[in-house]
Amino acid sequence: MLAAGAAHAQEAVAPKGVVELFTSQGCSSCPPADKALETLVREGDVVALAYHVDYWNYLGWADTLASKDNTDRQYAYARMFGRNGVYTPQAVLNGREHINGANISGIRDRIGALSTEGKGLKVPVNVAVTNDELRIRVGAGEGKANIVIAYFERERTINIDKGENRGKTVNYWHAVTSMETIGMWEGKETNLVLPADMLKKKKKAGGCAVLVQRMKTADTPGAILGATVLTGEKASR
Repeated sequence: MLAAGAAHAQEAVAPKGVVELFTSQGCSSCPPADKALETLVREGDVVALAYHVDYWNYLGWADTLASKDNTDRQYAYARMFGRNGVYTPQAVLNGREHINGANISGIRDRIGALSTEGKGLKVPVNVAVTNDELRIRVGAGEGKANIVIAYFERERTINIDKGENRGKTVNYWHAVTSMETIGMWEGKETNLVLPADMLKKKKKAGGCAVLVQRMKTADTPGAILGATVLTGEKASR
């Protein structure tokens, strides 16, 4: 399956929004949210990413997909939302608001409402692999934002032996393994070219997402203005 944005520009279908799920293998409330994210990935209407956090590891099971960087991103969103703490499962929508990650009907409703309210993905983004190049095009719009690439593992099935989810087998989709800012967007069409083998060099990368995201401060993320995702054969060439 080749997701929106991975085809040639004239064939690309803009996603309806971005859903960033903060989850943990050690959280008993998270499996329904992990299943909801899988459903969203399969539907292909949104850019859906899972960030496994590490702060529940003390409960007896160390999340095999977790990283401190993922936890840091969630705390950065908490600063943006004016919250004192974090929780799982939390879904952040378009970098603008949050909701319980297991509430898939609420996620769908709010993604649609954000577009109606003028808070949808207005900046077109396309990414494709051409020979040995990973080509990214960000269209014109208003404002200034970072161009961020998130590498993820396409799918992983985990047998959980300890902790709150002991005895469960859970499928995890689009688990983010690393992120980096690759450029700046200042309202004009911007084209970036990266080596295609970056996907191969990233640990277990089964694809990547490109986010055009405003920053509240240097380390506090804000609204996502545009996004797309690259998966499948073109991501592993």
